[in-house]
Amino acid sequence: MATLTRQQANTLLLEGVQRDLGEATTIHTLLEKQFEAAVRHRSAELTALADGLAPLLESMEARRQQRLQLVRALLGPDATMAHYSASLDTAARATFDAAWTELETIVRACKEATTRNSQLLAEQYSVMQRVLHGEDEVYAPR
Repeated sequence: MATLTRQQANTLLLEGVQRDLGEATTIHTLLEKQFEAAVRHRSAELTALADGLAPLLESMEARRQQRLQLVRALLGPDATMAHYSASLDTAARATFDAAWTELETIVRACKEATTRNSQLLAEQYSVMQRVLHGEDEVYAPR
């Protein structure tokens, strides 16, 4: 990474969080569509949604890694986003904290949607296996 001024690093960090906000919102929308497609057993749509999610998740991960590198370059190897936020002046901190809090909220909603979708797909798979292969122990307690 080229040598950056503190101001350039701050700008990159805030811009990255703002881009993540937009992409996380898109990811959440796609996860909701994924749930609807799974409920309606639309496998082609599920595949298309997975193809749309992958590049968004990859770009968010790249920005997360960049954030980590920038924060550690600015504040040391054990620095966290909380340390970074505390290092900002009042106005910059307010802007950054608002964006960061919103991003955390959207990411949490995405994680919950992912868990819900995974559970639905796993249950559907289990039902299909029982339909196709029967139950191993029909009279066994569950």
